[in-house]
Amino acid sequence: MPAKMRLQRHGKKGKPFYHIVIADGRAPRDGRFIEKIGTYNPITNPAEINIDLEKAVKWLQNGAQPTDTVKAILSYKGVLYRLHLLKGVKKGALTEEQAEVKFQNWLNEKMAKIEAKKKGLSDAERTERKKALEAENKVKEAKAVELAKKMAAALKIETEEATVETDTEAGTEE
Repeated sequence: MPAKMRLQRHGKKGKPFYHIVIADGRAPRDGRFIEKIGTYNPITNPAEINIDLEKAVKWLQNGAQPTDTVKAILSYKGVLYRLHLLKGVKKGALTEEQAEVKFQNWLNEKMAKIEAKKKGLSDAERTERKKALEAENKVKEAKAVELAKKMAAALKIETEEATVETDTEAGTEE
């Protein structure tokens, strides 16, 4: 049975954390594995992925079949692109130096995109907090105005009662 590249689940209920492993296709999901090549944490935004590129490429060249999720992760990290470039080198379409330059350019572009996403997420979070704070302040101001009206009405009633009492006292003294 060929080797499979798959995720091995760890972590608490509701807080998954995965190891990316090479396992025999007959082994259970969280069971025995041949080699651990990385980790995947989907809780963070963007997801945190640590993978040994060289080991992953070696296993793919040896015929390991990734699951759909692992294939997406490998594509995201550039392992499949690296494998593609190495096949081009093997066929003689380009040299190893050219392949390395192409891969480094791709990697730099990918890192720039990830940093832009992180910055966009932090900016969006900041604007969300500002909006929430402004909405909370509006509610506080509305409550303060309502309370002031109630206090003014109560004070007006008290002053009317006081004048009525003083009028009745003045009338009884005469």
